[in-house]
This record gives sequence, C-alpha cells and structure tokens, in this order.
Amino acid sequence: MACGFRRSIAGQLSRVLDLPPENLIKSISAVPVSRKEEVADFQLSLDSLLANNNHSSSDIQVQAKRLAEKLKCDTVVSEISTGRGTVNFKINRELLTKTVLQQVIEDGSKYGLKSELFSGVPQKKIVVEFSSPNIAKKFHVGHLRSTIIGNFIANLKEALGHQVTRINYLGDWGMQFGLLGTGFQLFGYEEKLQSNPLQHLFEIYVQVNKEAADDKSVAKSAQEFFQRLELGDAQAFSLWQKFRDLSIEEYIRIYKRLDVYFDEYSGESFYREKSREILKLLDSKGLLKKTVKGTAVVDLSGNSDPSSICTVMRSDGTSLYATRCQHVPFGVVQGMKTRRGDVTFLEDVLNEIQLRMLQNMASIKTTKKLENPQETAEKVGLAALIIQDFRGALLSDYQFSWDRIFQSRGDTGVFLQYTHARLHSLEETFGCGYLNDFNTACLQEPQSVSILQHLLRFDEVLYRSSQDLQPRHIVSYLLTLSHLAAVAHKTLHIKDSPPEVAGARLHLFKAVRSVLANGMKLLGITPVCRM
Repeated sequence: MACGFRRSIAGQLSRVLDLPPENLIKSISAVPVSRKEEVADFQLSLDSLLANNNHSSSDIQVQAKRLAEKLKCDTVVSEISTGRGTVNFKINRELLTKTVLQQVIEDGSKYGLKSELFSGVPQKKIVVEFSSPNIAKKFHVGHLRSTIIGNFIANLKEALGHQVTRINYLGDWGMQFGLLGTGFQLFGYEEKLQSNPLQHLFEIYVQVNKEAADDKSVAKSAQEFFQRLELGDAQAFSLWQKFRDLSIEEYIRIYKRLDVYFDEYSGESFYREKSREILKLLDSKGLLKKTVKGTAVVDLSGNSDPSSICTVMRSDGTSLYATRCQHVPFGVVQGMKTRRGDVTFLEDVLNEIQLRMLQNMASIKTTKKLENPQETAEKVGLAALIIQDFRGALLSDYQFSWDRIFQSRGDTGVFLQYTHARLHSLEETFGCGYLNDFNTACLQEPQSVSILQHLLRFDEVLYRSSQDLQPRHIVSYLLTLSHLAAVAHKTLHIKDSPPEVAGARLHLFKAVRSVLANGMKLLGITPVCRM
C-alpha cells in the first residue's frame, strides 16, 4: 500500500535530513493522476519541511535540487526528479503493480484504513447523533441531509476502529404534543392511528392548529394538556407514549429503505427532568430573569443586548427547546419537487426515485433481467441522491435536479453503480478461468498505471475526510476511479487476450471494484451487482 512506499522514501529522506521518519510520512503525498504519462508517484513538498515561509520560490527550487542530488534510486524508487518546490519519486513499476494489487486483495474492506497516516490515532468511544425527526410528524425531506451526513460520519468513524454509538435524538417533547393530544381527543380515530399513524397524526396536527388559531379555548386546552404531560399525568403520558411508539415504528421502516440504523432512540423527553434542573441552576446563579409577560429568559450577552436574549421557560412554567439540546446547522436542499408538485415527505421522494429509475432501466437495452428490479432501482436511486448531495461542501446549499440525478454518464451516483455492476459482470464472466496468479509485467500500459497510481491515493483521501468530516473527498475520488476504469475497459480487453494478460487485467479490474465498493459503503451506498 501507499504507506509502505512512503515509509521507504521517508527512511532515505530521514538519513539525509537527520529527521525521524515519522516526522516525514505525512509530508510525502501521492501525486494525483495526470493525463500526461510517466509522471511521478509521490512527491515531497519543501514548503512543508521549512521552518518558515519567508523563502522565495527560486530559493525553494534550489533547495529541492540540492536535496534530490543527495538521494539515490534503490529497489523501491526507480527515478528521482524535482518539480516546483518538490522532490518527486517514481516507484519501480513492477513493484508498484504487485504491491498495490496484493494489498487491495489482502486488506479487503480495510484497504486504505491500515495506513501509517492513521497510526497514533487513539481509539475512542464516539456518539454520532443524527436525523432527529419530530415525533408524530411524517419524515420531512428536510431531515434527509442530517440522516445521510450522520450515517456517513458514523460509517467512517466505525471503519477507523472507533466504538460508535448511533443516536437518533427525536423531537418528542414540546408544545406540539399539547396540540396533538387535544387534537386527537377532538378529531382522532383509533383505527386510522393504527393503520397509518403518521398520516393521521399529521392531518390532526394541521386541523388542530387551524382550530387553535380561530378558537382560544382549543389553544388553552392544548396548553393545559402539555402542562399535564410535563407534570407526569398518566392519561396524557400514555397518549404521548402511543404517539411516540407508533412514530418510531414508521421511522424504522423508512430508515431501512435508506439502509440506515440506530443503536438508540433518545429524544427531548429524556431531558424533561434535567431541563428543570437547568432552570433551577440558572435561577440559583441569578441568571434567570422574568419578563413582564411572565416568561423566563437568560441574557447571553451580559450587557442586556436584546438580540442575545434566550427564552428558556414559558409563563406557565413549561420548558422550551433551548433547555433540551444543541443544534448544528448545515446547508439546505433547494428545488426538491415531484411530478405532483411540492414535496413534503421523504417517502414521496424515495417512491419517485424508485419509479423513475425503474423507467430508466427499462428503457436501456443493455439492462439485464433482474430478480428484484424494485430493490435495485431503489439502491441506484439512493446512490444518485447521496452523490448529488455529497459532491459539494456540506455547509453549502445546493440545487436539487431530477434530470442530473438520473444521468448514467458524468459525475453521478448512477455512474458509480453502473461501473460497479459492469466490473462485477467481468468477474462473473471470466473469474473462474483467470483469477489465479498474475504477471505484473502485463500491466504496464498507461491506463493500468493510471489506475494503480489512483489506488495509491485512497488512504490519503480517507485521512482527509476523517479530518474534516467532508464526504466530497471520497466522492471525487470514486468518480475519478470510475472514469479511469471506463477508459481502461475500452482498451484493456480480457476476451481473446493471452491467459496471463487476461488474468492480470482481471486482477486490476477486481481491485478497482473492491475499492469502489469500499468507498460507496462508507458514503452509505449499497453497491449493486446488476443493473
């Protein structure tokens, strides 16, 4: 793997620079694939080694040349050159081929994760809290980003060996339950609640809000219901528990479609007692102030700045959201509409994606007969949705596009799934005859070398994503890998090639598929083998 080559280069640099090899490992990076042939595989940036950045570019160039002159080629490095402020290293081609392909096969799903880049990283217990829909409301598309982002972070942390607990912190407490409790007593039907709980509760919530706006007695009843709930009234609590249990059952069904799971369903209700303790603590420290309206507020500015006043308790003594949790913002999705118009619910989007993907697959002549076309369509559609979301920075808003999401060519999730299925088909067709030993000398074409160079970089990409928790690095890497595989597939034929050539090429494509699958799974995508 790349870290083995880095270690060898760092060892030679260590002797010349009189620095520990460990201090040099992260300064040696794999060179991104270039359209130009025979570029270096690794480079050392002189900037990263210099104590300060007051050196001119010409000065750095001189130092790079001096350093390169002191280094020698060996069994690992076949060529040493200099670039703009860099010392470049080209790895022995047969050694590169043999090492990378063996490492991908041996490490399997752990390829890239055993790198020295991750050495010294302590194993931790990590809690990832994500999704967090509001109980008794259908799963809104606004929660989709939180769900897939949190799932990616949990997948990545777990892959790195951390002990991860996935928590869904539900919006299961608050004044909306006063409205729902009152609304169910006025308009609710037990049969409808059991047959389609979230739809029925949603209809009740819309109706009771309308009634409360026109009738003050309904609003008062809702307020009294939530007061009883906070005080632990058995009847109110029993109804709330029923709403909560039925909602979670429905959410689990939708999460299964997204291939997402949780270790624990927590929520605001867990902190209903703790929120009172917080209010008492604030009061004891003289930080809780009563307003003329009877609400309790905290001045976060310390100098009575009105924009920094946080309300933490209503005039009737019930708690607010601020006493129960912390919110971390991210960008929003714009323009997500189905053929019927504005989309409110995630399930509408999933159904629309499945339907459109089935239609697309049926129109393509090369589509193979599938045992479960609906399941395949959903997995491919979900890949399309996730890749469109993860291509940019998470804090950025993005414009959702149905047309772009289903393109089989270009930088889309459909293209990734298509590439994986295509490579799997190669293994099915030729695997039995050729997947034994292979001759590394048969993989020296530019297309082969480009793929091998790109496979070298996987650990760096994983490391970068682990540092800033941005999935876009992995997305970009996998799209480039798929484009390289598409080019190679057109020129590096297996059928009618000599056995040792066919075997070598099949090993190369198998390595691509393995790494592609690993990356897709980290992103929350289930690779398909046929489409």
